[in-house]
Amino acid sequence: MAGVSGPDSAGATAEAAALDLSGGVLGPLARAQYGAMFRLRREMFLTGLRSIHGILDLGATGIAWLIYLALGLLLGAGMGVATYALVAEAQWRFLPILFWVLCFLWQMIPVMLASYQEQFDLGILLRFPVRFGSYYLLYLVFGLLDVSTLLGGVGCLGVLLGIGFSRPDLLAWATLALAVFAVFNILLVRAIFAWIERWLRQRRTREILGAIFMIALLSMQLLNPAIYQKQHGGRSGPQQQAEQFREAKAHYAPLLKRANGVQRWLPPGLAAQALLESVNRQPVNGLGLLGVLAGYAVLVGGLLALRLKAEYRGENLSVAPARDKAVLARGKAVSGLPGRANAERAGTPSPTGSGPIAAVMEKDVRALLRTLPLLYAIGAPLLLVLVFSTVFLKNGPAQTPVFPLALPICMVYAQLGFTQVFYNNMGTEGAGIQLFFLSPTPFRTILLAKNLLHGVLFCVVALVAGVLAILRLGVPDVAVVAATGAWLLFSLPCNLAAGDIFSIKMPYRVNPGRISRQRGSQANALLSLLVQLGFLAIGASVFALSWFLENMWLAVPIFIVLAAGAMFVWKRVLDNSDALANERRDELMAALMKES
Repeated sequence: MAGVSGPDSAGATAEAAALDLSGGVLGPLARAQYGAMFRLRREMFLTGLRSIHGILDLGATGIAWLIYLALGLLLGAGMGVATYALVAEAQWRFLPILFWVLCFLWQMIPVMLASYQEQFDLGILLRFPVRFGSYYLLYLVFGLLDVSTLLGGVGCLGVLLGIGFSRPDLLAWATLALAVFAVFNILLVRAIFAWIERWLRQRRTREILGAIFMIALLSMQLLNPAIYQKQHGGRSGPQQQAEQFREAKAHYAPLLKRANGVQRWLPPGLAAQALLESVNRQPVNGLGLLGVLAGYAVLVGGLLALRLKAEYRGENLSVAPARDKAVLARGKAVSGLPGRANAERAGTPSPTGSGPIAAVMEKDVRALLRTLPLLYAIGAPLLLVLVFSTVFLKNGPAQTPVFPLALPICMVYAQLGFTQVFYNNMGTEGAGIQLFFLSPTPFRTILLAKNLLHGVLFCVVALVAGVLAILRLGVPDVAVVAATGAWLLFSLPCNLAAGDIFSIKMPYRVNPGRISRQRGSQANALLSLLVQLGFLAIGASVFALSWFLENMWLAVPIFIVLAAGAMFVWKRVLDNSDALANERRDELMAALMKES
């Protein structure tokens, strides 16, 4: 690494370097490494601005951070107002709720925004003589640049200002408690991501986590209607509602009391309880609670250090089989009859047929099933279908459709999950992109195979979302169903055509072993979202016109005409894809073969 040469580079020896390594995380060599890392990031930033893609990526990153800052200010203002109201009214027993909400958001925001945030991979530092303490410190420092740290820090600032305006005498104590609470959350989110990424780097554990995620997603979807039916199924008046509330209170009061006793010894409860002890003039007890909270932070930091220590010592997990399994497989291959085995294998038909289209589709299916980020992106909007369908429900029977256009709105949320799939369909290829240019198969055929697979997958997800929406809201009018189907015929080729262009112009590598750190995704993510919003605006305009004219059947021929135009554009994009891919061949391979 340039610049990492120690203070006496002219006559440095191995013994001198070993002495420098003993200088600690702030020793001469460590400071030189920090400076080299800063210069490396600066040069990477300036070099990226020399290309149009780098400028677009910078603009997209700036816009994304402005959006995150606006969300952070909104979160901080809400936390501040809520804290001020509770402290001013001396409702200290409800203060833990704010800390639990803040802790939950701090840990969930990275998962929800994992596809849109870009992080620097510090694994390259392990090629150089870096102390583990320096590596650990750099890992935490780069974690401070996460969106979760920004939003969580602004939320803590809102709580601090709320306490300061209502009780200025508690400002110093609140600052200490919130600082320890923030350190715990920063370490916790980094530890969670480090261990999840360790599990996702191996194919078997990645498949297990993917199965657990899909089962949990389906369980939540099945639980949502059951909860709604229990809440709204038998109510007929205020007296019955009051009676149900009293019964629920009597039933759940012991459970809530027990849960409150448990949460007091968990990190959010400890932070809130420490503030309460300061109000009660018990600083010793408050310091003891903060000590327990600091112990939680040390424990989480130790778990993070355990994970990073394995990487520091050379652990490099991958999807390749273990050494003993590989040796056993080679032994079986040598001892068998390769000629007969190859003949039998050649005579076995592929599940998807034969030819390059079937081969590409089968390969993409296998890659999709092993890529948790894409499975998450496709499956998460299905949960939103049930969440947002609740908005359209009345207090009457669940089979009564409330809003006639609820079905196409639910289809919109189901479609948003395919943004990464449509607009970066080469992301899972990695170094295998070279084989596409070496093979005699035209690039048009490869894109066609990917588009067919993604189109079929989108139709399946749209069908599932439609069934869920109908079961939740009731059967809509036939005209609405026909208009929704016609809109999907228009929307699908539009997204496929735009996705093919984005996949060649602005590709980025999707690492199946990470739910974040998808490098180079900022410009693609923002611009693809804007393009999708444009297509949705066209569909919304047609639906609004039909709604205004009170003739929903009018939307069907309009969408069919638009779908014909979209199919023509999609065909033109496929026809020109070979020339575009050959023109962008070097950039395409450089982006997809880059370590992420």
